[in-house]
Amino acid sequence: MAFSSRSTFTIIPNPKFKRSKRHLAVSAFENPDSADVSTLGHFRILPIEIFHILLQYLSVEEISIMSMVSKAINGQLVSYISSQAGYRRLLCQDFHCAGFVEVRREATIVQHYRALGLLFKRCTLLLPTRERLKYIHNTISEILTAGWDELECHRVYIFLCTLNNLPRKMQSVVNSKPGSSYKMELHVRLFCRHVLLDHWTNRSDSAFWITRLLKPWPIVSQARLLYILFGPVSALDGYISWLKMTEDFADENALKGLADTLKLLYATVSKEWTDDDVISLVDELSVVPHDWLIENSARLLILCGSNICFSYMASKAVNGRTADLARMVVYLALVCEKDLYCMDWAVKIMQRICNVFNTQQERKTFLQNIENSFARVIMDKLQSVMSGERNDEGGRFLNLFHLINAQANFHKEILYMALSSPSAREKT
Repeated sequence: MAFSSRSTFTIIPNPKFKRSKRHLAVSAFENPDSADVSTLGHFRILPIEIFHILLQYLSVEEISIMSMVSKAINGQLVSYISSQAGYRRLLCQDFHCAGFVEVRREATIVQHYRALGLLFKRCTLLLPTRERLKYIHNTISEILTAGWDELECHRVYIFLCTLNNLPRKMQSVVNSKPGSSYKMELHVRLFCRHVLLDHWTNRSDSAFWITRLLKPWPIVSQARLLYILFGPVSALDGYISWLKMTEDFADENALKGLADTLKLLYATVSKEWTDDDVISLVDELSVVPHDWLIENSARLLILCGSNICFSYMASKAVNGRTADLARMVVYLALVCEKDLYCMDWAVKIMQRICNVFNTQQERKTFLQNIENSFARVIMDKLQSVMSGERNDEGGRFLNLFHLINAQANFHKEILYMALSSPSAREKT
């Protein structure tokens, strides 16, 4: 009988053992009076340190699945996540790239934090949303909410704004002189990009968070904030390059982030963004902090795609800004020539714009303005080459060379289009 008693001691509570304090404890989230500790199964006899060592051999996904086994197991996993061992195991220290220069994070890091976000969601499933956020923030500085419904995501955003005083920081950077608070600008950019924006693969999720950031502000401030978040940065120190668009030619890489965000908002199926809202945002963006070089504006429109480019230019046609519109067509052709885009794209945009005008006379005036703009821009470039500094003669001459080629290829595409039309073939 004595042997029999010893053979079953594992299922008999023995509160007299001193080491019992090191056994797995009931979760702090449970009611001690109603807790069913038997759901721990064989794990109940293990010291907490041994249980944590066992968890080291499980992946984040496996721990996440284990958290749904029972309420008691869930509580032990919450305890593990809050421990030093769990912190060192689960939280990668290189989530943000070191230094100011933004480098794309490895996919494995992003996948790890997505799995971690799901683990936190499951571990805190029985808590109210506010309590879930408090617990998660105390454990991890970046909150990942993949799979949460929109109402909870709204609460997440409000929680983050309150916790980090984000609205005050954003107000500071959008109201101050560009570049005067360069460290604060970079802080807002990195926080919003790395915590709220960059890790999403679903376009609707990205649109949700960028909308939360932009919509509380008037359109002028939206454009300023959009530039802070996605505009070009200096290659030397990583700070926002405010004069890049106004004093120098920006390449595709400098404008891609802005263009992708504008396309995302334009394609968003939501009452929060209309086509007119996005076009107004493009218009305001082109004067941040001052008027952009027209070539930079044209390159942004090309990167935004045909729909945004046409809508933007059609709004100018409706408002009677024919001269500005014709000059933009010239620079669309120039960018297509420089960046090796198909020139027929610029010609088709011009053709669609012609259909916006109501009368034949308005179309003729628009086409005449395009030809006059080509002539004026070429003369300006030629004068710049003749009077330019010796050190920059090569760049100025190359720009003139591209412009002349752009004019030739633009008119060539028009001739192809005219000769391939049914009416032209009938006449021949």
